[in-house]
Amino acid sequence: MPGPKLDPVTSDPSLPGAVDVVIIGGGIVGVCTALELVERGLKVAICEKGEIGCEQSSRNWGWVRLTHRDLREMPLMVESVRLWKGLDARIEGDTGYRQCGVTFTCATDAALAEERIWLEHLKDYQIPAKLLTRDEALAQFDGLDLDIKGALYNPHDGRAEPQKAAPAIARAVQARGGTVHQNCAVRVVETEAGKISGVVTEQGRIACSKVLVAGGVWSRLFLGNLGIELPQLRTKSTVLATDPVPNGPEGTVKFKDFALRKRRDGGYTVASALPSKYQLTPDSFRLFTAFLPTLKNEWRNINLGIGPAFLDALRTRRHWGPKDRTPFEDTRVLDPAPDPAAIDKVFDIIKAAYPLFRNVGVAQRWAGYIDVLPDIIPVISPTVGVKNGLPGLFVATGFSGHGFGLGTGAGRLAADLITDHPPVVDPTPFRLHRFSDGSKITPLSGVTSR
Repeated sequence: MPGPKLDPVTSDPSLPGAVDVVIIGGGIVGVCTALELVERGLKVAICEKGEIGCEQSSRNWGWVRLTHRDLREMPLMVESVRLWKGLDARIEGDTGYRQCGVTFTCATDAALAEERIWLEHLKDYQIPAKLLTRDEALAQFDGLDLDIKGALYNPHDGRAEPQKAAPAIARAVQARGGTVHQNCAVRVVETEAGKISGVVTEQGRIACSKVLVAGGVWSRLFLGNLGIELPQLRTKSTVLATDPVPNGPEGTVKFKDFALRKRRDGGYTVASALPSKYQLTPDSFRLFTAFLPTLKNEWRNINLGIGPAFLDALRTRRHWGPKDRTPFEDTRVLDPAPDPAAIDKVFDIIKAAYPLFRNVGVAQRWAGYIDVLPDIIPVISPTVGVKNGLPGLFVATGFSGHGFGLGTGAGRLAADLITDHPPVVDPTPFRLHRFSDGSKITPLSGVTSR
Protein backbone atom coordinates (compact mmCIF):
# COMPACT_ATOMS: atom_id res chain seq x y z
CA MET A 1 0.00 0.00 0.00
CA PRO A 2 1.91 3.12 -1.15
CA GLY A 3 2.16 5.99 1.27
CA PRO A 4 1.86 9.68 0.37
CA LYS A 5 3.98 10.96 -2.50
CA LEU A 6 7.05 12.81 -1.26
CA ASP A 7 9.03 15.58 -2.86
CA PRO A 8 12.23 13.90 -4.10
CA VAL A 9 15.66 14.21 -2.55
CA THR A 10 18.73 13.08 -4.50
CA SER A 11 21.22 11.11 -2.45
CA ASP A 12 24.84 12.15 -2.47
CA PRO A 13 26.88 9.85 -4.75
CA SER A 14 29.25 8.44 -2.14
CA LEU A 15 29.73 8.17 1.60
CA PRO A 16 32.13 10.64 3.19
CA GLY A 17 35.15 9.08 4.84
CA ALA A 18 34.68 11.11 8.00
CA VAL A 19 32.25 13.65 9.43
CA ASP A 20 31.65 15.24 12.80
CA VAL A 21 28.12 13.85 13.26
CA VAL A 22 26.15 11.01 11.71
CA ILE A 23 22.39 11.29 12.01
CA ILE A 24 20.49 8.02 11.86
CA GLY A 25 17.06 8.75 10.42
CA GLY A 26 15.88 11.25 7.83
CA GLY A 27 12.60 12.30 9.40
CA ILE A 28 11.68 15.85 10.41
CA VAL A 29 13.74 15.78 13.63
CA GLY A 30 16.80 14.27 11.97
CA VAL A 31 16.88 16.79 9.12
CA CYS A 32 16.19 19.75 11.43
CA THR A 33 19.08 18.70 13.66
CA ALA A 34 21.32 18.34 10.61
CA LEU A 35 20.36 21.84 9.44
CA GLU A 36 21.30 23.33 12.79
CA LEU A 37 24.61 21.50 12.84
CA VAL A 38 25.74 22.38 9.32
CA GLU A 39 24.87 26.01 9.97
CA ARG A 40 27.22 25.82 12.95
CA GLY A 41 30.04 24.66 10.69
CA LEU A 42 29.98 20.92 11.42
CA LYS A 43 30.30 18.16 8.85
CA VAL A 44 27.13 16.06 8.92
CA ALA A 45 25.88 12.94 7.16
CA ILE A 46 22.23 11.84 7.28
CA CYS A 47 21.77 8.09 6.85
CA GLU A 48 18.22 6.99 6.08
CA LYS A 49 17.31 3.32 5.58
CA GLY A 50 14.53 4.33 3.16
CA GLU A 51 13.86 7.79 1.79
CA ILE A 52 13.83 11.17 3.51
CA GLY A 53 10.62 11.63 5.47
CA CYS A 54 9.14 8.38 4.20
CA GLU A 55 7.54 7.19 7.44
CA GLN A 56 5.60 9.19 10.05
CA SER A 57 7.19 12.51 9.10
CA SER A 58 5.18 12.44 5.86
CA ARG A 59 2.11 10.61 7.21
CA ASN A 60 0.99 12.86 10.08
CA TRP A 61 -1.81 15.41 10.14
CA GLY A 62 0.51 18.31 9.29
CA TRP A 63 -0.42 20.40 12.33
CA VAL A 64 1.97 22.90 13.92
CA ARG A 65 0.10 23.72 17.12
CA LEU A 66 0.70 25.24 20.50
CA THR A 67 -2.73 24.33 21.86
CA HIS A 68 -3.25 21.08 23.80
CA ARG A 69 0.46 20.54 24.28
CA ASP A 70 1.82 18.68 27.24
CA LEU A 71 2.94 21.54 29.47
CA ARG A 72 6.45 20.09 29.59
CA GLU A 73 6.65 20.58 25.81
CA MET A 74 5.38 24.16 25.75
CA PRO A 75 8.70 26.05 25.96
CA LEU A 76 10.09 23.88 23.16
CA MET A 77 6.93 24.31 21.09
CA VAL A 78 7.09 28.10 21.42
CA GLU A 79 10.62 27.94 20.05
CA SER A 80 9.48 25.54 17.32
CA VAL A 81 6.81 27.95 16.08
CA ARG A 82 9.33 30.78 16.04
CA LEU A 83 11.59 28.65 13.86
CA TRP A 84 8.76 27.50 11.56
CA LYS A 85 7.88 31.12 10.84
CA GLY A 86 11.27 31.83 9.31
CA LEU A 87 12.06 28.39 7.97
CA ASP A 88 11.08 28.79 4.30
CA ALA A 89 13.19 31.94 3.95
CA ARG A 90 16.04 30.32 5.86
CA ILE A 91 16.23 27.25 3.63
CA GLU A 92 15.04 28.98 0.44
CA GLY A 93 12.49 26.19 0.10
CA ASP A 94 8.85 25.37 0.61
CA THR A 95 7.57 23.53 3.67
CA GLY A 96 4.00 24.75 3.20
CA TYR A 97 3.95 26.41 6.62
CA ARG A 98 0.99 28.70 7.29
CA GLN A 99 -0.21 30.17 10.59
CA CYS A 100 -3.84 29.51 9.68
CA GLY A 101 -5.35 29.17 13.16
CA VAL A 102 -6.99 26.09 14.67
CA THR A 103 -10.50 25.93 16.13
CA PHE A 104 -10.95 23.30 18.85
CA THR A 105 -14.71 22.81 19.12
CA CYS A 106 -16.41 21.69 22.34
CA ALA A 107 -19.39 19.36 22.19
CA THR A 108 -20.18 19.61 25.91
CA ASP A 109 -20.09 22.19 28.69
CA ALA A 110 -17.46 20.05 30.43
CA ALA A 111 -15.22 20.21 27.34
CA LEU A 112 -15.67 23.97 27.19
CA ALA A 113 -14.66 24.22 30.85
CA GLU A 114 -11.49 22.28 30.07
CA GLU A 115 -10.69 24.70 27.25
CA ARG A 116 -10.89 27.59 29.72
CA ILE A 117 -8.00 25.93 31.57
CA TRP A 118 -6.02 25.57 28.35
CA LEU A 119 -6.70 29.23 27.59
CA GLU A 120 -4.94 30.20 30.80
CA HIS A 121 -1.97 27.98 29.94
CA LEU A 122 -1.66 29.71 26.57
CA LYS A 123 -1.89 33.15 28.16
CA ASP A 124 1.19 32.25 30.21
CA TYR A 125 3.08 32.39 26.91
CA GLN A 126 1.36 35.54 25.62
CA ILE A 127 -0.52 33.51 23.00
CA PRO A 128 -3.72 35.35 21.95
CA ALA A 129 -6.10 32.40 21.98
CA LYS A 130 -9.74 33.03 22.85
CA LEU A 131 -13.00 31.25 23.57
CA LEU A 132 -15.70 31.49 20.91
CA THR A 133 -19.42 30.99 21.04
CA ARG A 134 -20.94 28.32 18.81
CA ASP A 135 -21.94 30.88 16.18
CA GLU A 136 -18.54 32.58 16.24
CA ALA A 137 -16.74 29.26 15.84
CA LEU A 138 -18.87 28.02 12.95
CA ALA A 139 -18.82 31.38 11.15
CA GLN A 140 -15.24 30.57 10.10
CA PHE A 141 -16.53 27.50 8.23
CA ASP A 142 -19.47 28.65 6.14
CA GLY A 143 -22.15 25.98 6.05
CA LEU A 144 -20.67 23.72 8.76
CA ASP A 145 -23.32 22.57 11.22
CA LEU A 146 -22.07 20.96 14.44
CA ASP A 147 -23.75 20.41 17.78
CA ILE A 148 -21.24 22.29 19.91
CA LYS A 149 -21.24 24.59 22.93
CA GLY A 150 -18.36 26.75 21.76
CA ALA A 151 -14.68 26.51 20.88
CA LEU A 152 -11.15 27.51 21.72
CA TYR A 153 -9.48 29.34 18.85
CA ASN A 154 -5.74 29.92 18.58
CA PRO A 155 -4.61 32.11 15.66
CA HIS A 156 -0.96 31.14 16.27
CA ASP A 157 -1.61 27.47 15.53
CA GLY A 158 -0.86 26.45 11.97
CA ARG A 159 -0.01 23.79 9.44
CA ALA A 160 2.76 22.66 7.12
CA GLU A 161 3.00 20.00 4.44
CA PRO A 162 4.46 16.72 5.72
CA GLN A 163 5.30 15.53 2.21
CA LYS A 164 7.31 18.69 1.55
CA ALA A 165 8.91 19.72 4.83
CA ALA A 166 11.56 17.08 5.55
CA PRO A 167 12.70 16.86 1.90
CA ALA A 168 13.00 20.65 1.63
CA ILE A 169 15.09 20.82 4.80
CA ALA A 170 17.27 17.90 3.67
CA ARG A 171 18.04 19.67 0.40
CA ALA A 172 19.04 22.76 2.41
CA VAL A 173 21.40 20.59 4.46
CA GLN A 174 23.03 19.44 1.23
CA ALA A 175 23.30 23.02 -0.04
CA ARG A 176 25.26 23.86 3.11
CA GLY A 177 27.71 20.99 2.69
CA GLY A 178 25.99 18.15 4.52
CA THR A 179 25.37 14.83 2.81
CA VAL A 180 22.25 12.67 2.52
CA HIS A 181 22.38 8.91 2.01
CA GLN A 182 19.08 7.16 1.31
CA ASN A 183 18.61 3.39 1.25
CA CYS A 184 21.62 3.38 3.54
CA ALA A 185 20.88 1.75 6.87
CA VAL A 186 23.33 2.17 9.72
CA ARG A 187 24.11 -1.27 11.14
CA VAL A 188 26.24 -0.56 14.19
CA VAL A 189 28.03 2.20 16.06
CA GLU A 190 31.75 1.64 16.53
CA THR A 191 33.68 2.71 19.60
CA GLU A 192 37.31 3.22 20.56
CA ALA A 193 38.46 3.75 24.14
CA GLY A 194 34.82 3.91 25.22
CA LYS A 195 33.89 6.69 22.81
CA ILE A 196 32.18 6.88 19.42
CA SER A 197 34.64 6.36 16.57
CA GLY A 198 32.32 5.75 13.63
CA VAL A 199 29.35 3.91 12.19
CA VAL A 200 29.13 0.98 9.82
CA THR A 201 26.42 1.30 7.21
CA GLU A 202 25.33 -1.18 4.59
CA GLN A 203 27.29 0.94 2.09
CA GLY A 204 30.45 1.29 4.14
CA ARG A 205 32.01 2.98 7.15
CA ILE A 206 31.89 6.64 8.19
CA ALA A 207 34.27 7.87 10.87
CA CYS A 208 32.69 10.27 13.34
CA SER A 209 32.79 11.28 16.99
CA LYS A 210 29.07 11.84 17.52
CA VAL A 211 25.88 10.05 16.48
CA LEU A 212 22.23 11.01 16.82
CA VAL A 213 19.63 8.24 16.73
CA ALA A 214 16.46 9.83 15.33
CA GLY A 215 14.90 6.65 13.99
CA GLY A 216 11.28 7.07 15.02
CA VAL A 217 9.63 3.73 15.75
CA TRP A 218 12.91 1.96 14.91
CA SER A 219 14.91 3.67 17.65
CA ARG A 220 14.16 1.08 20.34
CA LEU A 221 15.38 -1.74 18.11
CA PHE A 222 18.58 0.07 17.12
CA LEU A 223 19.45 1.10 20.68
CA GLY A 224 18.57 -2.34 21.99
CA ASN A 225 21.30 -3.84 19.82
CA LEU A 226 23.70 -1.56 21.73
CA GLY A 227 22.33 -2.73 25.06
CA ILE A 228 20.50 0.56 25.70
CA GLU A 229 16.93 0.30 26.92
CA LEU A 230 14.32 2.65 25.43
CA PRO A 231 10.73 1.92 26.55
CA GLN A 232 9.07 2.75 23.25
CA LEU A 233 5.99 1.28 21.58
CA ARG A 234 4.12 2.20 18.41
CA THR A 235 0.52 2.83 17.44
CA LYS A 236 -1.10 3.10 14.01
CA SER A 237 -3.09 6.02 12.66
CA THR A 238 -4.98 6.33 9.36
CA VAL A 239 -5.34 9.53 7.33
CA LEU A 240 -7.41 10.46 4.28
CA ALA A 241 -6.64 13.13 1.69
CA THR A 242 -9.49 14.59 -0.36
CA ASP A 243 -9.58 15.90 -3.88
CA PRO A 244 -9.34 19.71 -4.16
CA VAL A 245 -12.25 21.66 -2.65
CA PRO A 246 -12.92 25.00 -4.40
CA ASN A 247 -13.36 27.88 -1.95
CA GLY A 248 -12.67 25.65 1.05
CA PRO A 249 -11.87 27.17 4.46
CA GLU A 250 -8.33 28.21 5.31
CA GLY A 251 -8.65 27.46 8.99
CA THR A 252 -8.26 24.08 10.67
CA VAL A 253 -11.05 22.59 12.78
CA LYS A 254 -11.13 19.78 15.32
CA PHE A 255 -14.42 18.21 16.43
CA LYS A 256 -14.87 15.30 18.84
CA ASP A 257 -15.06 12.90 15.86
CA PHE A 258 -12.73 14.42 13.26
CA ALA A 259 -9.94 16.83 12.38
CA LEU A 260 -9.88 18.74 9.08
CA ARG A 261 -7.15 20.93 7.63
CA LYS A 262 -6.47 22.42 4.23
CA ARG A 263 -3.61 21.12 2.10
CA ARG A 264 -1.40 23.04 -0.30
CA ASP A 265 -2.96 21.17 -3.26
CA GLY A 266 -6.42 22.50 -2.36
CA GLY A 267 -7.61 19.25 -0.85
CA TYR A 268 -8.00 18.49 2.83
CA THR A 269 -6.41 16.09 5.26
CA VAL A 270 -9.10 14.21 7.18
CA ALA A 271 -8.20 12.40 10.40
CA SER A 272 -10.06 10.77 13.19
CA ALA A 273 -10.12 12.42 16.60
CA LEU A 274 -11.02 9.01 18.02
CA PRO A 275 -8.42 6.60 19.47
CA SER A 276 -5.74 5.18 17.19
CA LYS A 277 -5.53 1.42 16.91
CA TYR A 278 -2.81 -0.23 18.93
CA GLN A 279 -1.73 -3.71 17.92
CA LEU A 280 -0.16 -5.73 20.71
CA THR A 281 3.40 -6.94 20.15
CA PRO A 282 5.89 -8.82 22.34
CA ASP A 283 7.23 -5.42 23.46
CA SER A 284 3.75 -4.59 24.77
CA PHE A 285 4.26 -7.29 27.38
CA ARG A 286 7.93 -6.54 27.98
CA LEU A 287 7.05 -2.91 28.69
CA PHE A 288 3.75 -3.48 30.48
CA THR A 289 4.99 -2.09 33.80
CA ALA A 290 6.50 1.01 32.19
CA PHE A 291 3.29 1.81 30.35
CA LEU A 292 0.88 0.90 33.15
CA PRO A 293 0.43 4.55 34.30
CA THR A 294 -0.43 5.49 30.71
CA LEU A 295 -2.88 2.62 30.46
CA LYS A 296 -4.59 3.70 33.67
CA ASN A 297 -4.70 7.33 32.59
CA GLU A 298 -5.83 6.83 29.01
CA TRP A 299 -7.65 3.49 28.97
CA ARG A 300 -10.78 5.07 27.46
CA ASN A 301 -8.67 6.31 24.53
CA ILE A 302 -6.80 3.08 23.75
CA ASN A 303 -8.09 0.67 21.13
CA LEU A 304 -6.21 -2.61 21.59
CA GLY A 305 -6.02 -5.48 19.13
CA ILE A 306 -3.86 -8.35 17.93
CA GLY A 307 -2.84 -8.57 14.29
CA PRO A 308 0.08 -9.16 11.94
CA ALA A 309 2.30 -6.79 13.92
CA PHE A 310 2.67 -9.38 16.68
CA LEU A 311 4.06 -12.07 14.39
CA ASP A 312 6.16 -9.55 12.47
CA ALA A 313 7.79 -8.47 15.72
CA LEU A 314 8.45 -12.08 16.74
CA ARG A 315 10.28 -12.66 13.46
CA THR A 316 12.35 -9.46 13.73
CA ARG A 317 15.96 -9.99 14.77
CA ARG A 318 17.00 -8.03 17.85
CA HIS A 319 20.78 -8.48 17.64
CA TRP A 320 23.26 -8.25 14.76
CA GLY A 321 26.80 -7.24 13.90
CA PRO A 322 28.47 -4.97 11.33
CA LYS A 323 28.52 -7.63 8.62
CA ASP A 324 24.93 -8.79 9.15
CA ARG A 325 21.91 -7.72 7.18
CA THR A 326 19.68 -5.81 9.61
CA PRO A 327 15.91 -5.44 10.05
CA PHE A 328 16.29 -1.89 8.68
CA GLU A 329 17.39 -3.33 5.35
CA ASP A 330 14.58 -5.87 5.36
CA THR A 331 11.93 -3.16 5.78
CA ARG A 332 12.95 0.02 4.03
CA VAL A 333 9.63 1.77 4.70
CA LEU A 334 7.02 0.89 7.29
CA ASP A 335 3.88 1.24 5.17
CA PRO A 336 0.99 -0.26 7.14
CA ALA A 337 -2.36 -0.78 5.47
CA PRO A 338 -4.85 1.99 6.28
CA ASP A 339 -8.24 1.28 7.86
CA PRO A 340 -10.57 2.48 5.06
CA ALA A 341 -13.80 1.61 6.86
CA ALA A 342 -12.87 3.68 9.90
CA ILE A 343 -11.52 6.74 8.07
CA ASP A 344 -14.38 6.70 5.53
CA LYS A 345 -16.83 6.75 8.43
CA VAL A 346 -15.09 9.87 9.70
CA PHE A 347 -15.36 11.46 6.25
CA ASP A 348 -19.06 10.59 6.17
CA ILE A 349 -19.52 12.54 9.41
CA ILE A 350 -17.85 15.54 7.79
CA LYS A 351 -20.01 15.26 4.68
CA ALA A 352 -23.19 15.12 6.76
CA ALA A 353 -22.18 18.23 8.70
CA TYR A 354 -20.54 20.23 5.92
CA PRO A 355 -22.37 20.45 2.54
CA LEU A 356 -19.20 21.81 0.89
CA PHE A 357 -17.67 18.31 1.13
CA ARG A 358 -20.63 16.16 0.11
CA ASN A 359 -19.48 15.61 -3.47
CA VAL A 360 -15.74 15.65 -2.80
CA GLY A 361 -13.78 12.55 -3.74
CA VAL A 362 -11.02 10.73 -1.90
CA ALA A 363 -7.56 11.23 -3.39
CA GLN A 364 -5.70 8.79 -1.12
CA ARG A 365 -5.72 6.96 2.19
CA TRP A 366 -2.63 5.95 4.11
CA ALA A 367 -1.49 4.88 7.55
CA GLY A 368 1.61 5.37 9.65
CA TYR A 369 3.13 4.25 12.93
CA ILE A 370 3.57 6.73 15.78
CA ASP A 371 6.41 6.19 18.26
CA VAL A 372 5.13 6.41 21.84
CA LEU A 373 6.87 6.68 25.22
CA PRO A 374 5.28 6.04 28.63
CA ASP A 375 4.86 9.72 29.55
CA ILE A 376 3.88 10.80 26.00
CA ILE A 377 6.74 13.28 25.61
CA PRO A 378 9.94 12.70 23.64
CA VAL A 379 13.49 11.80 24.50
CA ILE A 380 15.98 14.43 23.32
CA SER A 381 19.07 13.48 25.22
CA PRO A 382 22.60 12.14 25.47
CA THR A 383 22.79 8.47 26.38
CA VAL A 384 25.38 9.00 29.08
CA GLY A 385 23.68 8.26 32.37
CA VAL A 386 21.89 5.09 31.28
CA LYS A 387 23.22 1.55 31.22
CA ASN A 388 25.57 1.05 28.25
CA GLY A 389 25.24 4.71 27.27
CA LEU A 390 28.13 6.16 25.29
CA PRO A 391 29.81 9.56 25.22
CA GLY A 392 28.91 11.08 21.87
CA LEU A 393 25.72 9.02 21.38
CA PHE A 394 22.48 11.02 21.45
CA VAL A 395 18.80 10.20 20.95
CA ALA A 396 15.80 12.17 19.68
CA THR A 397 12.74 9.96 19.44
CA GLY A 398 9.41 8.98 21.01
CA PHE A 399 7.51 12.10 19.98
CA SER A 400 4.21 10.33 20.60
CA GLY A 401 2.29 11.99 17.78
CA HIS A 402 3.60 15.49 18.57
CA GLY A 403 6.79 15.40 16.56
CA PHE A 404 6.02 17.17 13.29
CA GLY A 405 5.28 20.53 14.88
CA LEU A 406 8.06 20.08 17.42
CA GLY A 407 10.57 19.11 14.75
CA THR A 408 12.25 22.49 14.34
CA GLY A 409 12.70 23.13 18.06
CA ALA A 410 13.68 19.54 18.73
CA GLY A 411 16.36 19.85 16.07
CA ARG A 412 17.73 22.97 17.73
CA LEU A 413 17.74 21.38 21.18
CA ALA A 414 19.40 18.21 19.89
CA ALA A 415 22.06 20.30 18.13
CA ASP A 416 22.68 22.27 21.32
CA LEU A 417 23.26 19.06 23.25
CA ILE A 418 25.50 17.59 20.55
CA THR A 419 27.65 20.73 20.38
CA ASP A 420 27.64 21.36 24.14
CA HIS A 421 25.93 24.69 23.54
CA PRO A 422 23.63 26.26 26.17
CA PRO A 423 20.31 24.55 25.45
CA VAL A 424 17.50 26.60 23.94
CA VAL A 425 15.13 25.23 26.61
CA ASP A 426 15.63 23.17 29.75
CA PRO A 427 16.31 19.62 28.47
CA THR A 428 15.55 17.96 31.81
CA PRO A 429 12.01 16.76 30.92
CA PHE A 430 13.38 15.03 27.82
CA ARG A 431 16.31 13.15 29.38
CA LEU A 432 16.60 9.46 28.54
CA HIS A 433 17.54 8.41 32.04
CA ARG A 434 14.20 9.58 33.48
CA PHE A 435 13.02 6.03 32.83
CA SER A 436 15.78 4.51 34.97
CA ASP A 437 16.62 7.07 37.67
CA GLY A 438 13.55 6.50 39.82
CA SER A 439 11.62 9.47 38.47
CA LYS A 440 7.84 9.31 38.54
CA ILE A 441 6.71 8.91 34.92
CA THR A 442 3.41 10.71 34.54
CA PRO A 443 1.45 11.03 31.30
CA LEU A 444 -0.72 14.14 31.29
CA SER A 445 -4.32 13.60 30.21
CA GLY A 446 -6.11 15.72 27.65
CA VAL A 447 -3.16 16.00 25.27
CA THR A 448 -4.13 15.55 21.62
CA SER A 449 -1.79 14.23 18.96
CA ARG A 450 -0.42 15.26 15.59
